[in-house]
Amino acid sequence: MKGLLKFITCGSVDDGKSTLIGHMLYDAKLLFTDQQKTLELDSRLGSRDGQLDYSLLLDGLMAEREQGITIDVAYRFFTTERRSFIVADCPGHEQYTRNMAVGASFADLAIVLVDATKGMLTQTRRHLRICALMGIRHFVLAVNKMDLVSYDRRIFEEISSEFKGLAFSLTAESVMAIPVCATDGDNVTGASKRMAWYKGRSLLKYLEEIDAGDEDAASVNDGLIMPIQRVCRPNHTFRGFQGQIESGSISVNDEVTVLPGGEKALVKVIYCADKTADRATLGQPVTLSLDREVDVSRGNVLVKGKEPEISSAFTAVLLWMDSEELVSGKHYLLKCGTKTLPATVMSVKHRIDINNGKHVSADKLFKNEIGECDILLNENMVFTSLADNKALGGFILIDRLSNMTSACGAIKHSLRRSTNIVWSDTDITGAMRAELMKQEPLTIWFTGLSGAGKTVLANALEKRLYALGKHTMILDGDNIRHGLNRNLGFKEVDRIENIRRIAEVSKLMNDAGLIVLTSFISPHEEQRDNARRIIGESFKLVHVSTSMAICESRDVKGLYAKARRGEIPNFTGITDVYEVPGKADLTVDTAELSIDEAVEILMKKFFT
Repeated sequence: MKGLLKFITCGSVDDGKSTLIGHMLYDAKLLFTDQQKTLELDSRLGSRDGQLDYSLLLDGLMAEREQGITIDVAYRFFTTERRSFIVADCPGHEQYTRNMAVGASFADLAIVLVDATKGMLTQTRRHLRICALMGIRHFVLAVNKMDLVSYDRRIFEEISSEFKGLAFSLTAESVMAIPVCATDGDNVTGASKRMAWYKGRSLLKYLEEIDAGDEDAASVNDGLIMPIQRVCRPNHTFRGFQGQIESGSISVNDEVTVLPGGEKALVKVIYCADKTADRATLGQPVTLSLDREVDVSRGNVLVKGKEPEISSAFTAVLLWMDSEELVSGKHYLLKCGTKTLPATVMSVKHRIDINNGKHVSADKLFKNEIGECDILLNENMVFTSLADNKALGGFILIDRLSNMTSACGAIKHSLRRSTNIVWSDTDITGAMRAELMKQEPLTIWFTGLSGAGKTVLANALEKRLYALGKHTMILDGDNIRHGLNRNLGFKEVDRIENIRRIAEVSKLMNDAGLIVLTSFISPHEEQRDNARRIIGESFKLVHVSTSMAICESRDVKGLYAKARRGEIPNFTGITDVYEVPGKADLTVDTAELSIDEAVEILMKKFFT
């Protein structure tokens, strides 16, 4: 009996995916008696005039049955005499593309349905590209509804030729084209008499025989890759490292390396569940006990033989799934294997045209678009390309605020500069410079609406510090845009980069021993959090909380009035939101306090 085959059905909306799998289960007698009776009863109220509606076996949500569409991924396990299967029936609507991507992430093979009356559609091509992105290399083209084109062989061959051309261009290893009629069961579990010109196998027979699910056996003898999920320490006498073997095998007394640290140790004991074993292979969850104490935690990777890459930057292909577009410079959480790290999308290199695969110039990605991006992590991570290993080559991006999955991606390669460029330590340290200046370097980051009094307050604080013999520097928003950031506009991507550069400059000035006072609106919490991460413990956030009414009354430039007339887009407080800081170290209101009073509060808070 062949091994388990995990596959999905996908394609455009209403191409018959649920009906195909439902009919396969029904004809192969893979249903329990109560399931069959329920199908017969539910079909009486369905949309097929009382005839069996096989899609009801998979479309279980009320909304799915009412609309006659698939919304969520439906998983089914079934077994024939020759093989066991897990099928994921995926939605075809563009609106539910993220659900389809979830189904594709676990599969070895994809059945792509195409309506014979419509041919290859944009959503068909999108699903095919997503399958390739998720590492699927084996495809079945099911040209459905052949009864509506009078079982025309020419139409089948035209669709088949177009599909195979696209699939093999996406590095498919095998493509099987089968003409079917899902409603009537032609070529689903047995040969169709109405399409005698088709001499190939039926869909079920092909699935029972293909080796797509067994190809990973070839990697059993490759080097070990095991991401650590958990450190098990039930008592002081035992310490084990738990995870699933994603490549290769491991035996007792094998030497393993802990990445990214590089420490080595020998495997003392292997536990499979609660029993010891001499050897464990690909796909097995295990607990390993090592012969000596090494620093291992969740997110580390145990390897043997060829080591994966270790880097803090890489190029990847993304499927963007968020309703808010992706722009360069935004910050997310990246989860790869068992490791989760803060990450920044440095640049959108190009968008991939769904229909022809051409690279289209783009600086942002919109929902359901596929593009190539460079991603920077805040520390080194262990990874491979997706082609080498799915577990360490695929990842998701998570929105830091909503905790929603914004994108899924496949790593292509590391960026050479991430390993070729290293920080140069100097003999004179930042602590030595600060000691020479007899002060503690800080960055006082003033944030607030335009006209809140940030610059006035920073200027007055600098005068007080200067009088005390302190070494300071003011970085003001308007002044910086005359020089360092003169090439940046006011689009979101430019404003993100503006704040990032200021934070990096502030960090360098702190390292020089200076006290830095910055005056920037910096309206978004994410931007301020990123500045805090860059600068570190020296970062102190001061929210100048003066109300908009007072700010507008102080507006000598007339900016608020212009924004209200629509002459200034993206003006904070009018046409763009200001997110009130939730993590301010100090809040002052220049409408309630005089400048001298506010400075006194700042001095007591940060310099006493």
